[in-house]
Amino acid sequence: MKLSRFGEKFTSRSGILSLMDDLGNALAEGDKIMMGGGNPAHIPEVDAIYQQELKRIVDDQALFTRLVGTYDPPQGEKEFVRELAAYLNRHFNWNLTERNIALTNGSQSAFFMLFNMFGGEYADGSVRRIQLPMAPEYIGYADAGLSHDFFSAAKPEIELLPHNQFKYHVDFHGFQIHDTTGAICVSRPTNPTGNVITDKELEKLRAQAYKHDIPLLLDNAYGLPFPNLIFTEATPVWDENIILNMSLSKLGLPATRTGITVAREEVIAAMSGINAITCLAPGTLGGLMTLELIRDDRIDSLCNNQIKPFYQQKAEAAVTYFEKIMGDTPYRVHKPEGAMFLWLWFEGLPISSQELYERLKQRGVVVVSGHHFFPGIDDSQWAHQHECLRVTYSRDQKTVEQGLDIIAQEVKAAFSAS
Repeated sequence: MKLSRFGEKFTSRSGILSLMDDLGNALAEGDKIMMGGGNPAHIPEVDAIYQQELKRIVDDQALFTRLVGTYDPPQGEKEFVRELAAYLNRHFNWNLTERNIALTNGSQSAFFMLFNMFGGEYADGSVRRIQLPMAPEYIGYADAGLSHDFFSAAKPEIELLPHNQFKYHVDFHGFQIHDTTGAICVSRPTNPTGNVITDKELEKLRAQAYKHDIPLLLDNAYGLPFPNLIFTEATPVWDENIILNMSLSKLGLPATRTGITVAREEVIAAMSGINAITCLAPGTLGGLMTLELIRDDRIDSLCNNQIKPFYQQKAEAAVTYFEKIMGDTPYRVHKPEGAMFLWLWFEGLPISSQELYERLKQRGVVVVSGHHFFPGIDDSQWAHQHECLRVTYSRDQKTVEQGLDIIAQEVKAAFSAS
């Protein structure tokens, strides 16, 4: 089968494809400890609210018809978009209208659009990249560009903290905007590390983006105002130079595939046009299921009283347990400031993180090798990117502890064998 360059690029092996394949295969086998994927936990109190909202829709013929029998506009479900603009204005005074918001079939789709709107080849023949202030960054970015060599990134500053923890910071000495930069992109909190860039760092990035007349893409899939999986101080921000991306996935609705983009009107109009061409319109389910929660602000209580405390407690429990079982074996954990992952760093690990991943998979534990999370870093000799693992703690505590036990055993065995 002969394929175009597009076909060859998007059918080749990628980190995100490997991850989703492993998740699907492991779930089918049914005997794996799943600590690799980003599936949110099933929180009974949260599920009950969604069941109630879905029942309300199904029992109302007009709402049911909107759900399954009517195309939305390419911008997305209009009432949800209107109420979300009102919600954001109510809480943050951002002066939005419904023309500032578009829905997509998941935030992954939104970033595919945005990356290729601002990165790649321009009409004048110039080529621009998407610039990441630091890596590690989200695995789903790495292969989203239509061309190769699509990202540039800087290594982070690493602050060593007590209790075997550490934190990444943007190295503003190493981070430079170039003529070839089409946009800056950062996630907050970051998947895979749980890092939350500080308000001060974010202000510096905003200033750099404004100075060079390029957009700042802010990935808020785990952040503020919802699902609010942030365990430290952080201020929600938006202006017309920021393209803010949110999602309903980590609210517990990943299968609805609902991404949300908040941006200046020209960006929203462009994304709506791409929606029309690629999928006609985004899906309706997520917007309708959360419409009333947005309208009456119940989404705040859902996040602050149910979702955030659930994950924060699980993060603290997982870190405490891992510290207990690792003993004197070299390890560090990125300070868990948000999201739903532990980022484990085994400095001096005698084997690569990919080999450690393979050994763990043989023992029935599925994690993600850290080397997938460094798009735009071209220093193959930098050992740090081959010494890390991403581990989710969203499973039940017994399963998490079983998985961490096996990780500790394999890491200790690797150090002992060297």
